[in-house]
Amino acid sequence: MKSLVEQIMTKREKLIIVTQTATIREVITKMKENKVRTVIVEKSNPNGAYGLLTFKNILQSIIAEDGDIDLLNAYDIMSAPAISVSRKLDVKYAARMMVNSSIKRLLIIDDNELHGILTMTDIIEVLIDSVENN
Repeated sequence: MKSLVEQIMTKREKLIIVTQTATIREVITKMKENKVRTVIVEKSNPNGAYGLLTFKNILQSIIAEDGDIDLLNAYDIMSAPAISVSRKLDVKYAARMMVNSSIKRLLIIDDNELHGILTMTDIIEVLIDSVENN
């Protein structure tokens, strides 16, 4: 499997992006409407960092820590800066990074601009396709 991240990533246009001030209720609503488990949190300024907000972040904050979905904002519970790689990275290195760091998704960022996301599912699907076609 020799391919670049940009060939298999989910492109920015298909991502659900929220502001840092979005309430967790708003985030959950967007996740449900779009049938996604992860949203990207927009950076606060041109030199800022993008964040990731997942079901896991929400569960930890709301269920485990008794947070209020109307009082907490995306900024309060997002993972930031999100771990990222370049579009031009070979997928095998991105996969190795994910396994070694025990993470399921990487933001694809070049020149501090978001281009997409790469998930373990994306990589597995390509791997399965390559096995089935050989």
